[in-house]
Amino acid sequence: MKAMLFAAGRGTRLQPLTNNTPKCLVKAGDRTLLEHNIQYLKNAGVDTVVVNVHHLADQVIAYVESQSFGVEIHTSHERDLLETGGGLLKARHHFEDEDDFVVCNSDIYTDFDLRVLLGTHRAENNLATLVVAQRETSRYLRFDDHSLLCGWENRISGESISWSSVHYTTKAFNGLQVMSPGIFDYMDGREQAFSTIPVYLDAAEQGERIQAFPMGDAFWMDIGTPEKLDALNEHLYHNK
Repeated sequence: MKAMLFAAGRGTRLQPLTNNTPKCLVKAGDRTLLEHNIQYLKNAGVDTVVVNVHHLADQVIAYVESQSFGVEIHTSHERDLLETGGGLLKARHHFEDEDDFVVCNSDIYTDFDLRVLLGTHRAENNLATLVVAQRETSRYLRFDDHSLLCGWENRISGESISWSSVHYTTKAFNGLQVMSPGIFDYMDGREQAFSTIPVYLDAAEQGERIQAFPMGDAFWMDIGTPEKLDALNEHLYHNK
């Protein structure tokens, strides 16, 4: 099984830690965020990981080449930052022959059971299955009574997208998902840099199954700020 690990971002919210160090190489406990996530994917049965790189890319490439993670690692070097959708599209040749694959942000930490997500994705024949939670954020995805994507909203700007009058609930996306290669059909013709969210919305509006999967009681943290990194270090210390 293969996975895409997004690690190209500049990590501006983690400055000054990321001024001279890529965000994915910042340490939490005795491991880098990149190693935490590679081990997480490996434990779920992933044997090949594609890591996209941009900010201080040479450091990430050198780090990956110097380590033995027990899985095959490929890097996808983005000369310009392509965002999540563009980054995935650039690396599509790694995934288009797979039945499905995992996509994960490198700046999250979780103990969520990825195997359960994979099982649901396959059983429901979804195009994509997104891990979500009820938490505060600025942008939410809307899901209908069958947990299928039916819209999006931005609580700050007031923007929203919806194509159905059905009852919906809002959930925050947690940066972890399983996709099937058919997702690439909805990426053609877009600008070079784009997010996966508009892709999901377009696919769902055309009748594809983009389903929410609740994170439940699993631990999850977005390591976007020094304060969040401190909180993760405390969590790791108390859960050795």
